[in-house]
Amino acid sequence: MDSKKGPEESPDTTSAGADSTTTAVPMEETKPSGSTESSQTSSTEPGLLPGETVVREGKAAILFPSANEVFYNPVQEFNRDLTCAVITEFAREQLAQRGVRILIPGEKDRVVVRLSKEKNGNVDQETSEQPENKQQMEEEGDKKEFITASVGERCEQGLRVLEGLAASGLRSVRFALELPGLKSITANDYSAKAAALIARNAQHNNVSHILQASQRDASMVMYEARGRKERYDVIDLDPYGSPSPFLDAAVQAVSEGGLLCITCTDMAVMAGNSGETCYSKYGSVSIKSKYCHEMALRIILHSLDQRAAVYQRYIEPLLSVSVDFYIRVFVRVKTGQAVVKNSASKQALLYNCVGCGAFHLQRMGKKMSQGKHMKYSAATGPPVGPSCEHCGQRHQLGGPIWAEPIHDITFVQKVLSAVSGNPTRFRTSKRIEGVLSMVTEELQDIPLYYVLDHLSSTVHCNTPSMLQFRSALLHAGYRVSLSHACKNAVKSDAPAEVLWDIIRCWEKSNPVKRERLSETSPAHRILSKEPTLQACFEIREDANPQSRKRHLTRFQENPQANWGPKARAKAGGRISSELEDKRKQFQGKRKKQITDSSQLKSFPCKKFRKGTCTYGDKCCYSHELKEGTEEKMD
Repeated sequence: MDSKKGPEESPDTTSAGADSTTTAVPMEETKPSGSTESSQTSSTEPGLLPGETVVREGKAAILFPSANEVFYNPVQEFNRDLTCAVITEFAREQLAQRGVRILIPGEKDRVVVRLSKEKNGNVDQETSEQPENKQQMEEEGDKKEFITASVGERCEQGLRVLEGLAASGLRSVRFALELPGLKSITANDYSAKAAALIARNAQHNNVSHILQASQRDASMVMYEARGRKERYDVIDLDPYGSPSPFLDAAVQAVSEGGLLCITCTDMAVMAGNSGETCYSKYGSVSIKSKYCHEMALRIILHSLDQRAAVYQRYIEPLLSVSVDFYIRVFVRVKTGQAVVKNSASKQALLYNCVGCGAFHLQRMGKKMSQGKHMKYSAATGPPVGPSCEHCGQRHQLGGPIWAEPIHDITFVQKVLSAVSGNPTRFRTSKRIEGVLSMVTEELQDIPLYYVLDHLSSTVHCNTPSMLQFRSALLHAGYRVSLSHACKNAVKSDAPAEVLWDIIRCWEKSNPVKRERLSETSPAHRILSKEPTLQACFEIREDANPQSRKRHLTRFQENPQANWGPKARAKAGGRISSELEDKRKQFQGKRKKQITDSSQLKSFPCKKFRKGTCTYGDKCCYSHELKEGTEEKMD
């Protein structure tokens, strides 16, 4: 999240923007910064009022009251950089059809990075070639004149962009300063103070001719734009928590072939901690599993497709990534009654073994080709028995989830080529290149993955190296890839039986103490079977993916302490100054049991704070109120 908005500002807290702020004061107009690094400037800058801070990211300079420490999360810069890169390529494709050519500062002949192609044993990592759209435009140059669109200029044939939950407007300001070919940007937020700050930031960065501030409910803005002429080409939703309240309006308000950019930060719900809550929000039951992050991506795609199908529309995922503490999906929305009929066959139920983690997918629908026509029918199942064939444990039922590819590799390759060919455009270019490179290496037709550490820990044996395990699968004639969502992921078309055969072969050379295994444990039941496949662990050259050979930044370390989602802000721009102290005080409180009742005096009495404590001085908790608590009681 970029930042958070206080719940007191609106009764509908889910409409809070991701950049929400709560202070609006006059500000003199200054020139925008061209810095590509995120930084903060104190109030010594001309025009700043006392206590205000300027946060610089990309080419934007955003005004923040310095008290609002939670409003800007620098970790989310990757999210905003990636969004700018994706919308740039989307605009290049869309505007080429309208006779508009976009110009990106610093972009030359683009370098197309090919990670899977090999020639005579040597990897052809980089080849310089012109973009397909550029070639097409050059070929048609004699027939039609193209309009040139530059960054910061309003383009009448350009894209209309909506940021439904804009808050401070940081993302929208960056769009205006860094993306060419835009006709208008609507930065909306329900908070009046946030909308006023958006207008100030637009003026501060000299983009008022493109960016307009709006103070309305995000859903109503989109519902009123359902007409074909009023629809937006790009809609970006980055809420605090779940985007589910806005999805129905979003799939209607985006234009034909338009782009939806959706962020979900409620990962606890989507990763299996609250399957019933996940179903109420997304129409899918999440389960705890090692592949939970990719499953979360497929849950939100299922929800989008299901809601779009109500209006005879369907989605085409362009890019879906799980990074840091959130997931982000970019989907194209189109209309077509015939294609919508395929929706059921694109969804699948999930059977997950609670013992060994083996999983099976069951498609919701079935389609068969009969000449020029398609016949649709109910799917048959289930694909598993009453208990797991490998370990004898029971199955969990999850889903439905999106079972089709979650990326458009052709589009991802274009984004990757643009970023790698212009590395100075974004501060997080190296990480974008690493993540997208892994995306292009993933097996697109294989949903979900296994985790090598979990496979070996199930049978309590040593873990083979990733290269050894991948080589064994390749020797057996199966395909295998990594996943950007998990460092030790194994995504393969090999069935679970083959994976366990490889583990059994590995255990023979790295034996475990069988006498310590319970006869009912998954490890005992798996190892009691003889492998039908004799695995070969000799390292193969093609077992090492190109992104790993080139040492790309794929899984970065935690950038800083407390780098996750920031706390929800309070009305008036206040934030508890004791937030860090409170975290330390309650960290691991369930693990560190209090044995001496005198230690309870360090904890505040909740009943006294509400005025209902009847124990007086005999209360074992503290009745000393701190300044922030006294203000609340007043």
